[in-house]
Amino acid sequence: MALSSTIYRCVLQISDLDRGYYQTHNLTIARHPSETDERMMVRLLAFALNADERLSFTRGLSQDDEPDLWLRSLSGDITLWVEIGQPDEKRIKKGCSRSDRVTIYCFQHRSAGVWWKQVSAKLERFAHLSVLKLPEGISEQLASFAERNMDLQCTVQDGEIWFSNESTSLQFMLEQLR
Repeated sequence: MALSSTIYRCVLQISDLDRGYYQTHNLTIARHPSETDERMMVRLLAFALNADERLSFTRGLSQDDEPDLWLRSLSGDITLWVEIGQPDEKRIKKGCSRSDRVTIYCFQHRSAGVWWKQVSAKLERFAHLSVLKLPEGISEQLASFAERNMDLQCTVQDGEIWFSNESTSLQFMLEQLR
């Protein structure tokens, strides 16, 4: 018998001073059986950093031809393709060919540098590709926020991110690899 996804609910308050975006989102997040709390929380962070009324989680790990998040225009075109982790070159090229912008959030700090050295030269032609890396230890700390029902806040100002719940707060900046 196949394992089913675990459902998480989150009230996410976003104050992105850099983009002028202020909104509260009531989210339902399906965590794939093979997904860790760490990866799920990085997906949630990616949502907060790209928040828009049309941004949505996809089937992600259970679907090869969809990213972790995407933003679709009213006409159905993909305007933003968001990947979490270290996708292979083929998957990145697929996203770049189907979307106006592609953003990758790397969270496995040590292996991300090695991965980027291997694929960066092959992706130079994609001007609309951004690759960001979380600082060491942040993804593990984000994982500690994971609960079936979450009430979280994310504030962004001058590239600095504050991510918090009622008892804990993290402050960090992402490293821009590209």
